[in-house]
Amino acid sequence: MLTNLLLKLTYLGAEWILWLLVALSILSIAIILERWFYYWRTGVDADELGDQLQERMRKGDLAGAWQLVKDRHTASIECGVVAAGLVSLRGGLHAASEAMLSAKSRMRPALDANLSILATIGSNAPFVGLLGTVLGIIKAAHEMNMAAGGHDPGTVMSGVFEALVATAVGLFVAIPAVVAYNLFERKVRTRLAAVDSLAHLVLANAAVEPQPADPPKPSAPTRAL
Repeated sequence: MLTNLLLKLTYLGAEWILWLLVALSILSIAIILERWFYYWRTGVDADELGDQLQERMRKGDLAGAWQLVKDRHTASIECGVVAAGLVSLRGGLHAASEAMLSAKSRMRPALDANLSILATIGSNAPFVGLLGTVLGIIKAAHEMNMAAGGHDPGTVMSGVFEALVATAVGLFVAIPAVVAYNLFERKVRTRLAAVDSLAHLVLANAAVEPQPADPPKPSAPTRAL
């Protein structure tokens, strides 16, 4: 009974598999566009930010350092981590370090969001397409047996050609998803490295005493009259 039920399902062919692959393709494209826009919208020039931050902190200008990151500290992970460290400096270097680690852990999921879905689509879409091909071949063989005489090679070959479309579509869905996933993973690693660099920069310059631009010259001793 179960075997007959499964056979009836396989006789449906690869049509529903193709619709599933189309849905996965739309989902994959939506995630790629969303991730690209997110990284573009929240990206900062870490080198420029680091230079400006170091310059202000060496002068003891914490207010100026805060101005560099205050407008984007809720969106950009780089600015958010630096802002957390600057706010917590009043409690000491250890408090600032812990605050920056906390901010990094809190904001990191926004960088990784939906990448696991993209990886799942990229790794499984070929198998979904292969399933469609197998179902299509089974359906073609069944139709050949049901045809008059049961010896029409054109019927089965036509069904095989149609079934191979599912494999091609599966690869078409998988390849862009895998490429985009690898690029986005590299982007995440790059930005996390920039976050660590900025955090260490804050800690390294937090204890530096501001140096006066022109140290006062010693006054000449006065002579008694």
